[in-house]
Amino acid sequence: MGQGHIRGHGARNTPAGGLVGISGRADHWTVFKELVPFVWPKGRPDLRAQVVAAFCVLVLAKLVTIAVPILFKGATDWLTENAPAANGPGGTLALVATLLILAYGAGRVLMMVLNQIRDLFFTKVGQHAVRELNNRTFQHLHRLSLRFHLERRTGGLSRVIERAARGVELIIRMGLLQLAPTILELALVCAVLLYYFNWIYVAVVLLTVAAYMWFTFAASEWRIAIRREMNESDNDANTKAIDSLLNFETVKYFGNEAMESRRFDSAMARYEQAAIRTYYSLGVLNSGQSLIFTIGMTIVMWLAARGVMEGTHTVGDFVMINAMMIQLYMPLNFMGMVYREIKQGLVDLETMFALLDEHPEVEDKPGAPALAVTRGNIRFDKVSFAYDPERQILHDVSFEVPAGKMVAIVGPSGAGKSTISRILFRFYDIQSGRVTIDGQDIRDVTQASLRSAIGVVPQDTVLFNDTILYNIRYGRPSAKDAEVKEAAALAQIDEFIKTLPDGYGTMVGERGLKLSGGEKQRVAIARTILKGPPILMLDEATSALDSHTEKEIQDALDRVAENRTTLVIAHRLSTIVHADNILVLEKGRLVEQGTHAELIAKDGLYASLWNRQRQAEKAREELAQALEEAQKAGALLPGDIRIGE
Repeated sequence: MGQGHIRGHGARNTPAGGLVGISGRADHWTVFKELVPFVWPKGRPDLRAQVVAAFCVLVLAKLVTIAVPILFKGATDWLTENAPAANGPGGTLALVATLLILAYGAGRVLMMVLNQIRDLFFTKVGQHAVRELNNRTFQHLHRLSLRFHLERRTGGLSRVIERAARGVELIIRMGLLQLAPTILELALVCAVLLYYFNWIYVAVVLLTVAAYMWFTFAASEWRIAIRREMNESDNDANTKAIDSLLNFETVKYFGNEAMESRRFDSAMARYEQAAIRTYYSLGVLNSGQSLIFTIGMTIVMWLAARGVMEGTHTVGDFVMINAMMIQLYMPLNFMGMVYREIKQGLVDLETMFALLDEHPEVEDKPGAPALAVTRGNIRFDKVSFAYDPERQILHDVSFEVPAGKMVAIVGPSGAGKSTISRILFRFYDIQSGRVTIDGQDIRDVTQASLRSAIGVVPQDTVLFNDTILYNIRYGRPSAKDAEVKEAAALAQIDEFIKTLPDGYGTMVGERGLKLSGGEKQRVAIARTILKGPPILMLDEATSALDSHTEKEIQDALDRVAENRTTLVIAHRLSTIVHADNILVLEKGRLVEQGTHAELIAKDGLYASLWNRQRQAEKAREELAQALEEAQKAGALLPGDIRIGE
């Protein structure tokens, strides 16, 4: 898409608002072309009919607009010529004058009514365009790959979407409801001036409009540069605010409220300076526009006055050209705003359409079939993978997870354990090798069918800011309440939910922060149970929990994993001693595999990791016992120190 074509996936700042993750802006002409289908939507003859009706009303309104000064001229000329011969208020001449004045008034009212009708026709079209663009953007964001979302900034992204929705309305309202009518009115004014006067009047009006528009465009370009800086500052401030509030607890832990305020204030100070410059530039723009048009209007008024004195024109002509110029000034005055608003709408839409042009890193092959899971056998065959070419993560990794068995993956931090789960979900495509499920390469099937076959209980469960019922039902949105409660019971959270005042209707808060770690994990387990997938992925699901909660969660996980192909990414080795096979990764390479007993007997990396964890757990137990004895002796009060929390 023109300048908006995306190359690469690096995070970059853009002048349209500094959105990280979007590497360009679409040019203005491209934006206009992309916007046309939203204004002239396929499959919506009702909306297309409204567009046509709106343009018909628009033309009629402008014809009435031009007729009003002509009626004004007629009334003035008639009164000037016949006032001395008037035969009283009730005479024929007075009646004619009254009718002319009423026609003039009716014309002005009709002009306003037609404009309102035109706006009403376009309202539905405009709102439909906003809705369609927002829906398309929302769907597209969910289609984009994980890499984009890891590099994006939520605050800046939400601001771009918000401004783009406003930009659609601005372009439709200003472009179609102001720009097109003004061009038509200018053409009609020139035709009337040529008919009643001569080409000199037309030349003066066209030169005035040309100078007016040149100044308006030049000044507006200057102002748009300032507005872009405002957008960037606004994005920056909003991103900092959202990021700070999402990390509210971290801010409190380190007592950095003042630092967060300073960071936010520095972004707002930049916005403040840009806003002040915007208002200063607006004063310059308005003053220049007024000066240029006043000069042009003064010239044609002087020409008309000279014609009246020479007898070539009537007083009505003088009045008509005055009324016509004043009438033309109103849309021209708006034209400055129209240009600014259209340009601003384009600026706001630039990043939006560049975002829509961002291609997913992982896409389904054309005509890809759905994954058919018959047994659930998973195989990694000589898989190599790197997030970046200069940083290899996995090196020629091969292993198999037999159907219905549990295989665990362990290893030091950074060994590539979580990368394997991301590859299995096809969040990324591998550089070499194959990953198959029941013999089907996951790159050859649809992503939707692949992910529907895999259930995951992540290390860090993030919940929607909704009810517990909604969060569990998210595993299968069509599930009935009874099925949700059954899944909760299997995950051992049903009894806890019943103790809450609002039960399943309890709101869990932003990211589920109203629930404890164990409660959130149980919700995640219930959600996965409800989904009922043939393949299960447990990504260090208990590593952040205390020992007591870990045991309870582990029991629930074991029940879920029964008769399912299960891949476990483990941090605490005690949770996977019963696994059918344990894979040991180190620096992206598979260095050992076997059962717990076999690996202990090898006395290799796994045995080393096991011994370290056992020593740490033993030291922890000894400390807990010493503290308990100290409490019994009265040296410590209960609750002074807590272990495992």
